[in-house]
Amino acid sequence: MHPMLNIAVRAARAAGSVIARSFENVDKVEVEAKGTNDFVTNIDLKAEEIIIETLRKSYPDHSIVSEECGDLPGKDSDYQWIIDPIDGTTNFVKGIPHFAVSIALKVKGKLDQAVIYDPIRGDLFTASRGKGAQMNNVRIRVKAHKELAGTIIATGFPYKFKHHTDAYLGMFTNIFKKSADIRRAGSAALDLAYVASGRVDGFFEIGLKPWDTAAGELLVIEAGGLVTDFVGGHNHSQSGNIVAGSPRLLKELLTEMRPHLTPSLKK
Repeated sequence: MHPMLNIAVRAARAAGSVIARSFENVDKVEVEAKGTNDFVTNIDLKAEEIIIETLRKSYPDHSIVSEECGDLPGKDSDYQWIIDPIDGTTNFVKGIPHFAVSIALKVKGKLDQAVIYDPIRGDLFTASRGKGAQMNNVRIRVKAHKELAGTIIATGFPYKFKHHTDAYLGMFTNIFKKSADIRRAGSAALDLAYVASGRVDGFFEIGLKPWDTAAGELLVIEAGGLVTDFVGGHNHSQSGNIVAGSPRLLKELLTEMRPHLTPSLKK
């Protein structure tokens, strides 16, 4: 395992232990609304603190971007860690056991290492650039479907961007009619990890943030898949509009989505 990936795994497991223990007494978790339909808990903050402390102990000069504390510049800006301490906070708050720790590393602007850790199931997804992707140390690959028929597609509702509801429902309808079924589980990081591992076949969502998707994107790519924006380009890290799947299936998804794209969703 790459030394930096090893440190990221250590950080994810340490944070995951705190999250899992807190989940046993979720009624005692302190919850605050930081925006419309957007929550943060004291456990998000504690997990984030553990991750940052673990990374900084080994790599004090690296920069960090994290969901809760924002940008933490470092002396060496070539290395940037991207952290989501709990992707799926709403699930966590509601007692739904589906959320994950997500940690990615960019080196000179390119995704280089990725960890997604599900502390409830104990599933550990990892990837290193050019070295493939693993789940629990076993190599994983995206399912190479040639068409939507028979596939399970994951998605996330645009709950922070309800002005896109009509466009989203149009895309959803087209994809639902041609696929076997659609899943909405509440953690984009795990959705992408599940695409990489073949548990689901594709994924699309509107308005995500880099900490939601960075680790999952590298997992999908290293598992043989593609990640694009809604027009098949590479603006997804800026727009937050993301599609993932095997190359042939992603093309099918984009075709079904295209008729419902508004100008703002084409950016």
